[in-house]
Amino acid sequence: MIHSPADPWLRAATAANLALLVLFPLSWTAPILRAGLLPWFGLSEVSILSGLGALWDDAPALAALVALLALVAPITKTLALAAIHLGHLGPRALPVLSVLGKLAMADVFLVALYVVIARGVGVGRVEVAWGLWLFTACVVLSFACALVTDWRLGRAAPGQPLLPPDR
Repeated sequence: MIHSPADPWLRAATAANLALLVLFPLSWTAPILRAGLLPWFGLSEVSILSGLGALWDDAPALAALVALLALVAPITKTLALAAIHLGHLGPRALPVLSVLGKLAMADVFLVALYVVIARGVGVGRVEVAWGLWLFTACVVLSFACALVTDWRLGRAAPGQPLLPPDR
């Protein structure tokens, strides 16, 4: 059962969080950047999944770390938050979700850092694609869902109801 279905903040956070179960996998397949060696050649699109595949051949340990940051951390946080919203997990799990959210944000930082470094070298051309914006929006939306959930559920004292009874 969803905690206090009359609470519009929690209803919105629940709906947005459940939407992330579709949006995160979409962001993993969407192009996050376009890269090419010289300006007059076409640019290759790179997604999180295609980048992981290419990285796996050269540096499996780094690929595993990026997979943890880009795939496992965000979807685990989303599923755990859904479990809290649906009453299958208590709000005491919220601090763990904060750590998972920070791990997911680290991946956005790594991609942005890669773009800055690649542009600084000046040999090729790198453009940010819409998938990076989508992935970043998913991470920020996930952060907002967790923040609202913590605000609405995390304030209850031990032994007290999470929210006042509906009237």
